Amino acid sequence: MIDKERIKAAVREILIGIGEDPDREGVLETPDRVARMCEEIFAGLHQDPKSVVKVFQEESHEEMVMVKDIPIYSVCEHHLLPFVGVAHVVYIPKKGRIMGLSKLARIVDLIAKKPQLQERLGSEVANVIMESINPLGVAVVVEAEHLCMTMRGIKKPGSKTVTSALRGIIKTDARTRAEVMALINGR
Repeated sequence: MIDKERIKAAVREILIGIGEDPDREGVLETPDRVARMCEEIFAGLHQDPKSVVKVFQEESHEEMVMVKDIPIYSVCEHHLLPFVGVAHVVYIPKKGRIMGLSKLARIVDLIAKKPQLQERLGSEVANVIMESINPLGVAVVVEAEHLCMTMRGIKKPGSKTVTSALRGIIKTDARTRAEVMALINGR
């Protein structure tokens, strides 16, 4: 679990390291605030996303299911700066095994709540869905702005990174993949 006392001590040291007075009124409670924030934004480190999956049997439904524009908030593991955007999740059920729609968003949320790479985030979401309901195919497309590119380094605010993770028929069948991408892009 999260060691809040250790985080508080480390944040105090960071404040000293950047030349700030950690006992100044405005930052006096910052170590505690950061420790509580870490507990919240890194909660995905301590919960298996498969634990939130609920599977339903819906006769023989094998049509696309998509939840689009799921907000994501994660932290880049390279700089510990946020990346923010949306995820689009599409799957094609096999033999009527479907997942609760809110569970798709919950899986995205849990996987995002840890130090993460955008590329891995999409792959992990796709893998959880594949392993949980064994659908005909899955697509996870993530669009995000990375503050490590916005506020430091290259300094290109507004630039978006787009990644995709494709599984099953969505990866192997060009027509199915094109239909998925058209739905995601609103065409």
